Amino acid sequence: MWGNGSATYLRNLIEKVSKKHTVALVSPERRQIQNIKQFYVKSPFQLPVFVGHPELQGSKRYKDLSATELTKIHRAFTFATIRAIEKFKPDIMHFHHLGLLSSVASYAKSITGVDYIGTTHGSDLKHIKEDSRFWRMTVNTLRDAKRITAVSGHTRRWFLEMFNHNINPGIYRKTNIITGGINTNEHKEKQETKSIDSKFKTHDKKIALFVGRLTEEKGVHYIIKAAERIKGDIIIAGDGPAMAEIEKIKKQSKLENVHLTGYIGKDKSSFLKKLYTRADVIIAPSVIDEALGLVILEAMYYSKPVIATKKGGIPLAVKENETGLFVNPRNATDIAEKVNLIFSDQEKAKKMGESAKKIIEEKFTWEKIAEKFINIYQQTIMQNGQNKKTIQNNV
Repeated sequence: MWGNGSATYLRNLIEKVSKKHTVALVSPERRQIQNIKQFYVKSPFQLPVFVGHPELQGSKRYKDLSATELTKIHRAFTFATIRAIEKFKPDIMHFHHLGLLSSVASYAKSITGVDYIGTTHGSDLKHIKEDSRFWRMTVNTLRDAKRITAVSGHTRRWFLEMFNHNINPGIYRKTNIITGGINTNEHKEKQETKSIDSKFKTHDKKIALFVGRLTEEKGVHYIIKAAERIKGDIIIAGDGPAMAEIEKIKKQSKLENVHLTGYIGKDKSSFLKKLYTRADVIIAPSVIDEALGLVILEAMYYSKPVIATKKGGIPLAVKENETGLFVNPRNATDIAEKVNLIFSDQEKAKKMGESAKKIIEEKFTWEKIAEKFINIYQQTIMQNGQNKKTIQNNV
């Protein structure tokens, strides 16, 4: 779908790759991406989710699908993939998320001969751990995968532990880390912030910003617990299962410095850009190991210091006392202290913000990330061509 992290990752990747190569997309998404040939997957029921998605309220999780439901959706993806291969005639397939889609790619290769690489985003590993059906779908498909990429060091380690070399010889060698990034062209326009101050009554106030899905895993509860000790205002942009509880705590504790925006979809992207511009610091207090989130990268490009937990892929971009500060997980006191430290030291905050933007420009733009994938595609295609010649010569 359009708004979650892995879909944003995929969309940005194919937009950049398509500038140099012809690209097709197989997905249950009708919205069009410019210059991309799209093949629609007609889901037999509302698309399932790994965790949740604001556009898919009420969807079942993959782990809750019955055997019949799982078979139906597997068939839908398989049919669309084979159709795309026959019409588009690709040199290579690239699937995102292990489990169902790795199984589809493996089957497609078995009857078409088209090689594949895969990307694990972490959320897929979580549902594989919870449901052994998806482990069985994945384990044999990895032997034929030419390359597996992971969006963070933590995701790579988790993947390798789950499918270790005793099960899949050579898997360490062909597994790489390629993080997400940002499309800098979308963020170059200067943003006015008077509308933010007018909306939230934050004139002349310091602002700490959280952007993301409101779940226990994101640690947003600890921002609320820290609020009364924070010497400024907090804007929480997003929606999710924890929204009702957060609204209740805000009301009961009379937290006048906390503002809730609700879900910010693609149609409100300009509003989010204004929030990034107006904020003095970004808070990302995740309590679980996650991939390096797009929110952190975007905020850093806006020259904002980041206060985050040292979890998952976050340390790939956030450096202590260089681009931000780390806080202990589930620690509201630590969050309040670090936010107030940034608020009170403008010079320090400015230097961190400048360093943050420099790191993004050097390492985390989609142009640079797409080039890494293009190299993998080309190496795989060349290797496959050499292997075919060897086979032909030996016949």
